[in-house]
Amino acid sequence: MKEIAYQKFLDATELEKLRLRIKTHNGKVVDIVVQYESFINGKWTPIVRYDCAHGFFHRDLLYPKEQKEKQSINITSLENALNYAEQDIKDRWEFYKERYLKKLKK
Repeated sequence: MKEIAYQKFLDATELEKLRLRIKTHNGKVVDIVVQYESFINGKWTPIVRYDCAHGFFHRDLLYPKEQKEKQSINITSLENALNYAEQDIKDRWEFYKERYLKKLKK
């Protein structure tokens, strides 16, 4: 089994990043984690995570005080799931961050 982990910054400030971990076996993707993190109050804070823990592909919307909202996503190919997760975060990270910050202020 091979594991690749890397990160990409989502904007020029380098305070918003996409973190990826991909496990493959014989060239086939067998596990993924795609997570959006923002540098808030002096630390990297996870806001959205896609993975296939619990036996199914899903998105966790993470909130302050360790609250989260799990949403199952019906994509069976992990290669397609990886592309979907990465593109969703690239397209919507500002929306996810705004949502997180609103919950932080409550």
